[in-house]
Amino acid sequence: MEVLFQILIILFLARILGEVSERIGLPSIVGEIAAGFTFALFFRPENTEIFKFFAELGAIFLLFSAGYREVHLKDLEDTSRSALIPTISQIFVSFCFGFFLGRAFDFGIVESLFMAVAFSPTSISVVVRTLIESDYLSSKPGSLMLTSAIYDDIIGIFLLSMVVSLATSNQFPSGSSMLIILAKIAVFLFIMLLLGLKLLPPAFGYIQKMHTRESLFSFVIIVALLSAFLSQAFGLHAAIGAFFAGVVLSDLPLAKIDTVQKKVSGLAYGLFTPIFFAFIGFSVEIPAVGASGFFAAAVIVLALAAKFIGGFGGTKLIGFKNKDSLIFGIGMMPRAGVELVIISIGRELGVIREEIFSAIVLMVVVSIIISPFLLERAIRYKERETNFAR
Repeated sequence: MEVLFQILIILFLARILGEVSERIGLPSIVGEIAAGFTFALFFRPENTEIFKFFAELGAIFLLFSAGYREVHLKDLEDTSRSALIPTISQIFVSFCFGFFLGRAFDFGIVESLFMAVAFSPTSISVVVRTLIESDYLSSKPGSLMLTSAIYDDIIGIFLLSMVVSLATSNQFPSGSSMLIILAKIAVFLFIMLLLGLKLLPPAFGYIQKMHTRESLFSFVIIVALLSAFLSQAFGLHAAIGAFFAGVVLSDLPLAKIDTVQKKVSGLAYGLFTPIFFAFIGFSVEIPAVGASGFFAAAVIVLALAAKFIGGFGGTKLIGFKNKDSLIFGIGMMPRAGVELVIISIGRELGVIREEIFSAIVLMVVVSIIISPFLLERAIRYKERETNFAR
C-alpha cells in the first residue's frame, strides 16, 4: 500500500508541476524535478527501492525513446559532413572543461571523467520550440543544430560506455584492459547490428501477421528490454543498450510505425520518465549544493561556456558568419535527459559524490531556463541587423 501511495503521489506531483512549467514557458522536466524536491520535503519515505526501480526503467525508456523517435540515421546524410567539425569541437571543449574542472577540485580520474561525459551531450529539444516560433528550424544553423545534437547523443553514449567500464574495474585500466573494454563494446555493437540487419526484419514481418492484440508494441518493448539486458551482460549500463535498440528500430520501417511510436512515447513519458526526473529531484541533497556553492557555480558557468565556445569555434571553422555561429553556440548550451542519466549512473555506481550530482542537476535546470531566452535574443539580433542592412 505504501509503494502504491508513493508512485501515486510522485506521478501526480510530476504531472501537475510539469504542467505548471509548460504554462510558464519552461520544459516539463523542470516541474518533474521540482516534484521530486517536493516529495522529499513532505514525505521522505524510508524504503525507496520501488521508486528507484521505476526510475531505472525511466532512464531505460528515456534513452530508448531518444533512439527510437529522435535519431533518424537516414536523415543525417544532407548535413552529416558539415555537422561533424562543430560537433567534435563542442564535445571536445566540453569534455576537457568537465575533466579539468574535476581535477582542479581534486576529484579522482574516474569521477572527473564522469563529469566530462556529463558536460558533453546537448538537448536540442529544449530549444526546438524557440526555433519553431522564430521560423528558424529549417535555417542553416537550425538544421545543423539538429544533426549535431543527434551526433552528440551517439558520441555521448559511446563515451559513457567507456567510462562505465572504467568505473566497474575500480581503477584506471592498463592497455590490455582497455582493449578488453573496447572489445566488449565492439561485440555488443556487432550483436546489435546483427539484430538490426538480419534477425529483426523477418521477425517484425512475422509479428505483423499475428492476431494477438498489441503484438507489435509488445515486441518493440521486448527488443528494448533485451538490449538493456545484453548491455548489462557486457559490463555496460542497461540504458546504453536501450538507446542502441532504439537506433536499430528507427531504421526498420516495419518497427517504426506511428501508432506504435505513440504507444511507446505514452508509456515512456506518461509513466516512467516523469518518475525518473522526479527521482533526480528527490536525490538532490540541498545541503550538498549549499556547501559547495563555488563549485556549483563553476559547473554551471563552465558547462555552458564550453558548449558555446566549442559550437561557435566549430562553426567558424566551416565558414559560418559570426551571427550564425552565435546562434549555433547558444543552441548547443542546454542539457536535459541524457546528462541526468549519465550522472545517475555515476551515482548508482558510487563513483561520483553528492556535490557533483547536485551541481550538475542544478546546471541542467539553469541551462533549460536560460538557453531559450538567449537563443531568442540572438535570433532577433541577427534579424534586426539583416533588416537594417536592407
